[in-house]
Amino acid sequence: MSSSCSVLLGALKACLLESDCVQKQGRLPSECLKHHTDELPEACQNLRKATYECKRNMLDMRKRFRGNTVGMDGEKKGEADVI
Repeated sequence: MSSSCSVLLGALKACLLESDCVQKQGRLPSECLKHHTDELPEACQNLRKATYECKRNMLDMRKRFRGNTVGMDGEKKGEADVI
């Protein structure tokens, strides 16, 4: 998986683990993602959509030549935090 998608996937995992669906209701993150999406915070829902788009764009031949831009802003912010 490209680094842009892995950044989004990591953020989605962290968001799911902090959500009420996992913390208060004791469900698995995968269960929350598959069956209780409407109960997740808006940030988690947006990360889910962005991760899906990133993975979908990896299969688009036009994007392979231009590069996958979904999630690149998050990756740049993450690099800036490290420095």
